[in-house]
Amino acid sequence: MSTSGRRATKSARTSVWLEGRARRGRGGGQPSGLDRERITEVTVRLLDAEGLDSFSMRRLAAELNVTAMSVYWYVDTKDDLLELALDAVFGELKLPDPEAAGQDWRDQLRDLATQYRRVLARHSWVSPLMGRFLGIGPNNLAFSRVVQQVVRRTGIPAHRITSAIAAVFQFVYGYGTLEGHFNTRSAALGMTRDEYFRHAMAVATEAPTTAEVLQESRAIMEARGGDTVTEMMERDFAYALDLLVAGIEAMVERG
Repeated sequence: MSTSGRRATKSARTSVWLEGRARRGRGGGQPSGLDRERITEVTVRLLDAEGLDSFSMRRLAAELNVTAMSVYWYVDTKDDLLELALDAVFGELKLPDPEAAGQDWRDQLRDLATQYRRVLARHSWVSPLMGRFLGIGPNNLAFSRVVQQVVRRTGIPAHRITSAIAAVFQFVYGYGTLEGHFNTRSAALGMTRDEYFRHAMAVATEAPTTAEVLQESRAIMEARGGDTVTEMMERDFAYALDLLVAGIEAMVERG
């Protein structure tokens, strides 16, 4: 291997959770009275309020009223901190017990999917970070483990479990990501979700290139029902999830 190849391999980022990098500090005292939990909490709050593009270590340090070097005492890079924040929001999930007596896998799968969607919609910065990191933090691993256990109880063959998980949770990822963008956009314009929806529909209806398509879709949208964006999104999500559950049941029957 060339010298440049060895350097690339050595410098390639793995995860904050590996090689002891998820530590609480580098030894000695705690500068400025900080701890990793507080830094992560403020990071999540800033990402929620200002977005991923605006986030920086300098901005975080200013919010904490410390120097940037004080933050680097706890993490080596900004990516390390983003990975910690990503895992922290997975801690918001209330995971069911797949081994609990009398629990139906369908209800537990719907619950996990719904909670995952809410995390994505509530924290719009989460979606761009998914896949950027290994996802091996404790909260992420706990979520993944419960999902596997629930899907295993469906009776689907072992070699199809990952396919079933992908069908459900990649759908949820897409749905929650778009909902998060919708929320961010409406908030940036100072509108409620319903106000922004009416505004977007009015603008689109006036454009010749989109008016015809929207007119064709009007009957479908009216049949869907729902007086608010929340009602429309909830109904669409619930029914789409029912379709996926029914698909799993059908595949199990087919063997």
